[in-house]
Amino acid sequence: MSTEHSAYGTPADGGAADVSPAYRVWAVPGIPEIAAGDDLAKLIAAAEPGLADGDVVLVTSKIVSKAEGRIVEAADREAAIDAETVRVVARRGTLRIVENRRGLVMAAAGVDASNTPAGTVLLLPEDPDASARAIRDGLRDTLGVDVGVVVTDTFGRPWRSGLTDVAIGAAGVHVLDDLRGGTDAHGNPLSATVVATADELAAAGDLVKGKAAGLPVAVVRGLPHVVAAGQDGDGARALVRDARDDMFRLGTSEAVREAVTQRRTVRSFTDQPVDPGAVRRAVAAAVTAPAPHHTTPWRFVLLESQESRTRLLDAMREAWIADLRRDGKSEESIARRMRRGDVLRNAPYLAVPCLVMDGSHTYGDARRDGAEREMFVVATGAGVQNFLVALAGERLGSAWVSSTMFCRDVVREVLGLPEDWDPMGAVAIGHPAEAPRPRAERDAGAFIEVR
Repeated sequence: MSTEHSAYGTPADGGAADVSPAYRVWAVPGIPEIAAGDDLAKLIAAAEPGLADGDVVLVTSKIVSKAEGRIVEAADREAAIDAETVRVVARRGTLRIVENRRGLVMAAAGVDASNTPAGTVLLLPEDPDASARAIRDGLRDTLGVDVGVVVTDTFGRPWRSGLTDVAIGAAGVHVLDDLRGGTDAHGNPLSATVVATADELAAAGDLVKGKAAGLPVAVVRGLPHVVAAGQDGDGARALVRDARDDMFRLGTSEAVREAVTQRRTVRSFTDQPVDPGAVRRAVAAAVTAPAPHHTTPWRFVLLESQESRTRLLDAMREAWIADLRRDGKSEESIARRMRRGDVLRNAPYLAVPCLVMDGSHTYGDARRDGAEREMFVVATGAGVQNFLVALAGERLGSAWVSSTMFCRDVVREVLGLPEDWDPMGAVAIGHPAEAPRPRAERDAGAFIEVR
């Protein structure tokens, strides 16, 4: 027996049914496991021979992909996602929201590792609109009916919890209902209302198909006005917002701006491990900083083991104490200063940015040679700033501490660095233990002089 959902109008007084708009949606039982080369139209027709003109057939993309042989060997799902990705829109840990090759913005480019043999993944149909047209033509040939077809897939949505099915392919369906130019019930003009009809149909079908019920096809009856009789229509591609009209396409730019303003010095971290991949992505951002003479003056030493961090910090501690004693500081003062370095010792991850002068010019006089080094120092600072901002974008806290500059020989010896690498501080990295305190507002105008 099919799973069914009705949306009929009913009278308040319990009398005869009224004539309010209504539709019926049901899942189609009897669809077998799909293999490459299967004729979906014939299988759907055999399972639901009573299809009628004006029905809309909703087909889960997973079985379309299987029928079209879109199963690929993929020991590494991430590589398959890379191959399907045009643009990374957002990233949180290992989760990526991307634009795929069909223009769809979705998690993991639609690459699916569920309900497929181990070691394989399912890719979305190469052309979902063409897939919908083929199913529609096949149903017309087999049953002699004019139906609409929607190929559906599961999406999350920005600012909304939960998943829903949307249309990624369509044929014979008015995918958009443009109400602009009309009026509402109060006579107000409609200037921006365009209804995503195909997405609403897809969501209705998902109510009866379910995610794990083994019912990949549903039918909607009673909405013949959404079917483009005798025409394939624009297809679901029309649902993809054009870049010119996409207010959020520059989300990456906005994210960078937020990361800059939200970057804070974090001095207390949780025990949660730091993803090394996130730090490496931050290094990739760091080395896009400007530098003189087309040089690359940045090096980042990543201390990922507790042993390496402890060994470095212990050696630095001894060097600092010796320096402070030579300066005549009291033991109490030395102990107080040592506590300031706890931010490095308590961090689960350290990075030591270094300056190298490869490619620098030698002029032979102190003024110009000093300016040359200053250029490289500024470039290294720009790289460190990029690094800190990128870490903030990865939702990681950081604290840049200048301490390694005061014992460079010790740092080079402990870490086995070349003599021409100058450590430019250390960056403590981790997940913040608490929310940052509000930052005092700064008037940008106070830092500007105009000539």
